[in-house]
Amino acid sequence: MSVRPFRDIKRRKTKEINVGNVKVGGDNPISVQSMTNTLTTDVKSTINQINDIAEEGADIVRVSCPDQNSTTALKEIMKHVKIPVVADIHFHYKRAIEAADNGANCLRINPGNIGNEQKIHEVLNAAKNNGCSIRIGVNAGSLERDILERFKEPCPEALVESALRNIKILEDKDFFNFKISVKSSDVFLSIAAYRQLSKVTDYPLHLGITEAGSFITGSIKSSIGLGSLLMDGIGDTIRISLSDNPTKEVKIGNEILKSLNLRSRGVKIISCPSCARQAFQVIDTVKILEEKLSHIKTPLTLSIIGCVVNGPGEAAMTDIGVTGGGKGNNMLYLSGIQTQKVLTANIIEKVVSEVEKKAADIENNS
Repeated sequence: MSVRPFRDIKRRKTKEINVGNVKVGGDNPISVQSMTNTLTTDVKSTINQINDIAEEGADIVRVSCPDQNSTTALKEIMKHVKIPVVADIHFHYKRAIEAADNGANCLRINPGNIGNEQKIHEVLNAAKNNGCSIRIGVNAGSLERDILERFKEPCPEALVESALRNIKILEDKDFFNFKISVKSSDVFLSIAAYRQLSKVTDYPLHLGITEAGSFITGSIKSSIGLGSLLMDGIGDTIRISLSDNPTKEVKIGNEILKSLNLRSRGVKIISCPSCARQAFQVIDTVKILEEKLSHIKTPLTLSIIGCVVNGPGEAAMTDIGVTGGGKGNNMLYLSGIQTQKVLTANIIEKVVSEVEKKAADIENNS
């Protein structure tokens, strides 16, 4: 069951590029990214983390390549992962070349920081020869010295000027398979920079609030910043930056897209905050259900409401719903229709069973 959103977001039209087997921009779904926090030279740990990130629902993953041992490790890592890998390169052009030669699907660089024209030319040749895309990664914390001196401080105009300068470097070398980001840890600065940039280029934009902080703080900052831009139709791929396990970045990223009806993956749970009217422990029930339904990838909606005040209305708009009732007799709704009473002790078992059955039916009929 799907309910038409009150507002349909009209996405800004951008060019389409390839990051490995994932298409970014154009009419393609907004992709979710994360970044490993293992040592890239620890091949086994990095492979395991990449696969965990992919299992959580990421489309693309980034790994840091600060030295030659890291770029060499990419060759083995790429044999054991299924999602595209972006090599994070900062200053040394040889690391970019090595990463492209060793299988990276994309290079995150600032062309202006790579060096002279010849070095940039060599990096772009390596990218072209290996079918490797590029992300121009402009960051408020690492702007070019002359731009920073002229603007006195990081500001939207400074970030956009840096982005346009780097775009020109690539275009002058006939390289067009790239996306751009203009990140800052400041929400207002990031929003303003992306809005300005979206008016002067149609290359796909990678959204993020960099160094956003811990799980709660970073999730809130990212939701405000990325949510504002996404509602404006800006953004083709996103990364939530958290000081936490990378899988949590993916979870928050997907939840942001789901909340804006921009993407559907897994079970979307609508639940009440609970109060004295609740007929069962809503909070505990939802926590358990989130864990037990995390393996479901099919888009489904589930409402868990503790009483009959809002319960029937919410259940009418979800695939599966439970509304709290008196004396431990709660009502189960399937496709918005009252189906049967469920004892409080049986809610979790019954909901998991119905969700799995519904997901299987959808998959079999698709």
